[in-house]
Amino acid sequence: MTTYRLAVVGGGNMGAALVGGLLQAGWATADIAIVEVQPARVEQLREMFPGVAVTDETPACQAALIAVKPYDVATACSTAARAGATRLLSIAAGISSAALQDAAGPEVAVVRAMPNTPALVGEGAAAICAGPTADDDDLAWAESILGSVGLVVRVPEVQLDAVTGLAGSGPAYLFLVAEALIDAGVLAGLSRANSEALVAQLFVGSAALLQQRGDPAQLRAMVTSPGGTTAAGVRQLEEHAVRSAFLEAVMAATQRSIELGHH
Repeated sequence: MTTYRLAVVGGGNMGAALVGGLLQAGWATADIAIVEVQPARVEQLREMFPGVAVTDETPACQAALIAVKPYDVATACSTAARAGATRLLSIAAGISSAALQDAAGPEVAVVRAMPNTPALVGEGAAAICAGPTADDDDLAWAESILGSVGLVVRVPEVQLDAVTGLAGSGPAYLFLVAEALIDAGVLAGLSRANSEALVAQLFVGSAALLQQRGDPAQLRAMVTSPGGTTAAGVRQLEEHAVRSAFLEAVMAATQRSIELGHH
């Protein structure tokens, strides 16, 4: 009987993104099994990842990535543990490491993570925290998996809700800004196609500058000449409390994550 290096339990967008990242990072197709119960999705996954086993039951495995809906997590963890997994990495929202440990049993090291959707294009931002029995080796293992699709940071579990409010929900904030800028370009007289292209590249280029140079305040100052066009635009943003709105958005999302975790 084959024992897989990793069983990815849940073949949705994030599970599939991580499988793709691991294969690009050099994992062999024979190392991974995907567990998916929806027949239509099973066929899609087999087309996406030729040679990777896709099954509706968790096979014998050394470790498991739990990428199912929160209400299915406990069953997925206990099933993976019975299949031989000695490590579990959960990306399910709102399920505490203590709950994961209870479901998996005391002999299994559990790591809880909060990834975000840019992982779908290999540019994710994720945070991980150790469960009750996990050690540095277990965290390094989790980092090697999530690191195949982006950045990974380690945080205490109490900070995972803040990560959710910032990095987990953050793509939606930026996409909302992108929508508004595209509409503004059209209002100013640009074609929608040109406005969309300019805004997409605006985000790509600005992100690259921020990543390479850091210090967003200094980068903003570079663009803002005294009495110039950017200064006039930034003044409007400040008058409409855009900075405060982002602060409040992150805090509201963080609070909601805390509430959901208590249910």
